[in-house]
Amino acid sequence: MTADTITAADTRINARWLIPIEPFGMVLEHQAVILQGSRIADVLPQAEADTRYRTRETITLDQHVVMPGLINLHGHTAMTLFRGMADDLPLMTWLNDHIWPAEGKFVSDAFVADGSKLAIAEMLRTGTTTFSDMYFFPEVTAQVAHDVGMRAQVCFPMLDMPTMWGSGPEEYLKKGNDLIAQWQGSTYIQPAIGPHAPYTVSDQPLKEVLALSQSTGAAIQIHLHETAFEVAEAIKGSGKRPVTRLAELGLLGPNTQCVHMTQIDESDLSHLAATGAHIVHCPESNLKLASGLCPVQTLLDRGINVAIGTDGAASNNDL
Repeated sequence: MTADTITAADTRINARWLIPIEPFGMVLEHQAVILQGSRIADVLPQAEADTRYRTRETITLDQHVVMPGLINLHGHTAMTLFRGMADDLPLMTWLNDHIWPAEGKFVSDAFVADGSKLAIAEMLRTGTTTFSDMYFFPEVTAQVAHDVGMRAQVCFPMLDMPTMWGSGPEEYLKKGNDLIAQWQGSTYIQPAIGPHAPYTVSDQPLKEVLALSQSTGAAIQIHLHETAFEVAEAIKGSGKRPVTRLAELGLLGPNTQCVHMTQIDESDLSHLAATGAHIVHCPESNLKLASGLCPVQTLLDRGINVAIGTDGAASNNDL
């Protein structure tokens, strides 16, 4: 070994176990992760690293698993401050009688800043390095995540009704456009569009959501088929299942993330598979609110991509 054969690097992490992305399903032992700046330069056995690298810092994790960070693909980050506010209730009772009144009373930009900081600390402590958020004052959440170096998909909310963040769809779209313009191309923040649900957003705003997504490339994330009540009420009102309605509007596609999907029939499967829409499964939230269970294996068998989310600490109750 000569000085010419040794590469200088910044940091070496010695891991007892390492779970790589590739090859899938494999656990490697006694590995070294070589960092150059903020990038991984190499992953190799520790004995081999001894002969190939000299680093300024070595971190020994001899009782740890080193793995890619977890992704929490759905949540309402600031609602961490509502943790434990209302338990053992069905979704609509939980929302109408507890969460929505509390939001009207307490939610502000300062509330969102504090709640986001608390949630990010909890996520980082438990291995999540990327999260998706759908909540009011998304510009605050985006800035907080950026300031701490946390990756986030930040969805601005879209509803028919006024909220503490805006007077209605027109103002939400204007503010959402500003969010996209500010963060598009960012290393850490991916701006996205968050129409709340089919029962809170009418057809015209959904069409405007689709147009904005198509013009900017921003992803769409929407609560969909969260409960049997939601689906039954939609059929009673329009004769259509919510998935069918969104498919007819053109809203389903590879850039759409459908959150929950606990109520699925064959027509839903056909729409989802044909359009390439993604599902975000939130098992703990669905169990807490007695919403139902997402048929994950059935979706996977049909080639439909399924990710996982927490739905936030208010309906979980952890991240």
